[in-house]
Amino acid sequence: YKIMQRNMMQWIADTIAAKQKKPIPVLSFPSIQLMDITVKDLIASADKQAQGMLSILDRVDTGASLSLMDLSVEAECFGSQIVFSDDEVPTVVGSIVSTLADAQNLAVPAVGAGRTGIYIDAVKKVVEQAPEHVVFAGTIGPFSLAGRLMDVTEAMIYCYDDPDMVHTLLQKCTDFLIDYMRAYKAAGANGIVMAEPLAGLLSPDLSAEFSCRYVAQIVDALQDDNFLIVYHNCGNNTVKMIDEILSTGVLVMHFGNSIDMAEMMPHIPGDRIAMGNVSPAEHFRNGTPASTRQATLELMEKCAGYPNFVPSSGCDIPPVSPWENIDAFFAAVKEYYAL
Repeated sequence: YKIMQRNMMQWIADTIAAKQKKPIPVLSFPSIQLMDITVKDLIASADKQAQGMLSILDRVDTGASLSLMDLSVEAECFGSQIVFSDDEVPTVVGSIVSTLADAQNLAVPAVGAGRTGIYIDAVKKVVEQAPEHVVFAGTIGPFSLAGRLMDVTEAMIYCYDDPDMVHTLLQKCTDFLIDYMRAYKAAGANGIVMAEPLAGLLSPDLSAEFSCRYVAQIVDALQDDNFLIVYHNCGNNTVKMIDEILSTGVLVMHFGNSIDMAEMMPHIPGDRIAMGNVSPAEHFRNGTPASTRQATLELMEKCAGYPNFVPSSGCDIPPVSPWENIDAFFAAVKEYYAL
């Protein structure tokens, strides 16, 4: 089958020019409810993931289809231990790198190891079956992956105490991520939503050294007219480090609800897109249709005046979030534009 190339630079321009933006929430895991399966079922099957993505496209009018934001997949390939459950996203436990020697000896896995083959296959199936839609695959970012291999709580300390180990590990993570993203590109994805949340804990200087310089390598290796790197960071320092983030060359950014999106928007150049940031926990998962509607309308009120703002969730919407709340978010965006 032949992959249809889509000009993603034109997609950015069209999105910015559109009077009404289609929301692009980070929405994939709640498909388990539409299919009546568990998270364990979903992550083990390319067919179920593809079916889940397609069922979401049938249900809501979203600007893009997103594959799973499962930040355990890449660490599992490297040998990390993963905890699975029926209704939560998988998590990484423990650490496998704590010395420079560990980092130097760590083997870079082949793409297709662990569950990566399943995830790539799922995206390929969606691209084949829904060619009219923009499809973004999900991966983790370099510092966030390195952090999971070192133990997230220790990662910051290692940046000060053992920067050589961290850089050695980061380069291996980056090399793997570039290969992994190339496989998604070959499968027909229009881009990657790359989650780099751990970088949100760093200072601007540290983020430049330990995250952004590796993000820039990924952007340089992969981003072109037909393929975008969408940078996601849900940390609360992102406004402070926005210059470092912009310097990576990313053209689309996604921010979490720990920041005020209205404070971020003036920092975003007019030809780049920023997406965010209704709270996944407070509203989508634990709120009501009324609270979700209210939060969405308030966000639109503050940010929709920026042509390069696209409404979204602040992060990945949890698997068992009530669909009434998700529907209320989409309805509220429509309601705002109808005013």
